[in-house]
Amino acid sequence: MIELTNIVKKFFCGQPNELIVLKGIDLSIKKGEFVSIVGQSGSGKSTLMNIIGALDKPTEGEYLLNNIPIASLTDDELSEVRNEQIGFVFQNFNLIPRSTALSNVELPMLYKGIDKETRNKRAIELLRTVEMDDRLDHLPNELSGGQKQRIAIARSLANDPPILLADEPTGALDVKTGNLVMDIFKRINRIEKKTVIIITHSEELALETDRIITIRDGLVVSDYLNNKDKLQKVIL
Repeated sequence: MIELTNIVKKFFCGQPNELIVLKGIDLSIKKGEFVSIVGQSGSGKSTLMNIIGALDKPTEGEYLLNNIPIASLTDDELSEVRNEQIGFVFQNFNLIPRSTALSNVELPMLYKGIDKETRNKRAIELLRTVEMDDRLDHLPNELSGGQKQRIAIARSLANDPPILLADEPTGALDVKTGNLVMDIFKRINRIEKKTVIIITHSEELALETDRIITIRDGLVVSDYLNNKDKLQKVIL
């Protein structure tokens, strides 16, 4: 599903202050995996997330998504990939302040051109999935952080994307609420068979996933399958 080969990302290319953030990433993520990409601030994990999410392109290397070279796509085609293939969940929720929970979840479907009745029905179903169907008409400022994140998860599922990409999804939440959010991701992965990729600095959070990829100084330094009682090396 996701194939990254020798991914290099540079900023200020050719200038004296040129910065190489990713230094040759080789990474493969299969359909249906539940993966965490772990790294401290400055490790390159956010840059890697932007490339996986088709929000940015590498300076060098190749990214294949479902065997399609992302670098070959036009801006419109990239927008379509982001709208239909990848659901995004962010630490700061990114909800529209003046729109209700229901309207926020409907938005990706609106961009896709889905009719109002279908949008409404699916949005209600998704909010029920994350146990937020009793907050349909609430605005974001009327909700707690955990409630906002559950709405953001429901929105990420609106167009039924095969991949969910979550950037520090529990970073702004307390431990109890964070555990609830992670349980939702686990359920989405195991019941709906979606590929879930968590970007995090927390090794503790990473242990909740089935595969743990660690990035440091722009390189993958370890890749393990998490069998709960032991870690099985994939790549080192």
